[in-house]
Amino acid sequence: MSTLPPVLKTTDSAALHRRAVWMLVATAVLWSLGGVLIKWVDWHPVAIAGTRSLIGAALIGIAFRHELRFTWSFEQIGGALAYAGTVVLFVIANKLTTAANAILLQYTAPVYVVLFSPWFLGERVSRRDWLILLIMMGGMVLFFLDELTLDGYLGNGIALLSGLCFAWLTLFLRRQKDGSALPSLLLGNLLAGMIGLPFMFQSMPDLSSWIGLILLGVVQLGLPYILYALALRHVMAVEGILIPMIEPVLNPVWVFLMMGEQPSPWAIVGGAIILGAVIFRARR
Repeated sequence: MSTLPPVLKTTDSAALHRRAVWMLVATAVLWSLGGVLIKWVDWHPVAIAGTRSLIGAALIGIAFRHELRFTWSFEQIGGALAYAGTVVLFVIANKLTTAANAILLQYTAPVYVVLFSPWFLGERVSRRDWLILLIMMGGMVLFFLDELTLDGYLGNGIALLSGLCFAWLTLFLRRQKDGSALPSLLLGNLLAGMIGLPFMFQSMPDLSSWIGLILLGVVQLGLPYILYALALRHVMAVEGILIPMIEPVLNPVWVFLMMGEQPSPWAIVGGAIILGAVIFRARR
């Protein structure tokens, strides 16, 4: 039984929450490097997804080998399946529709989290969160307004399915908040690697592409998902899915800095709305 006064407990909880919010911001920043790094690698997209997942699995296995406990519980297996679905389906969607459609439709995930959190996690969602979600989705539409298209129905459907998987990944990781969600990530990465395996032998990447793959596996996938799982121990699922919505806003920033491609005026307006809503939610 803890002997800490209630005030100290509250202060400690607030500090953990603040740290978790910053971990979510760092997660979004690292995820956003994907667009630039994937362009670096000259290889089949599904092979890229599978290889970066295997590298991510190696990172988790080496760094947390003494903490991994495989219970094969409903939450652990569900998280692994949702993870593999998120990363693999998103790559397939990018082949069948535009990148803007794929990203926008994957980020319908917060809608599912808001809908299912009260039932699956027992976490009440406030009217303010609903309002923030609507504002952010409006900002997302403005952000991609110049690039959206109605073409690629199959790809759009797969992107929506990827968003559903992303939502359930967040829910399953949050449900494991009292234990460790890292085994789910390890299993999910291994499963995604197995799915990409047949595509890896069609051709082999060159040395430069291997450098990009290592960066993808360690910096853009492995490390941010570790931060994501750890952060979800101390934030509600709604926060865990809303704050990382700054990821697509940061993608064109890296492209602009490295390739000189300027975002459109609508993208700047939409990005400002999303960033403003995230900052407001994080401060609250």
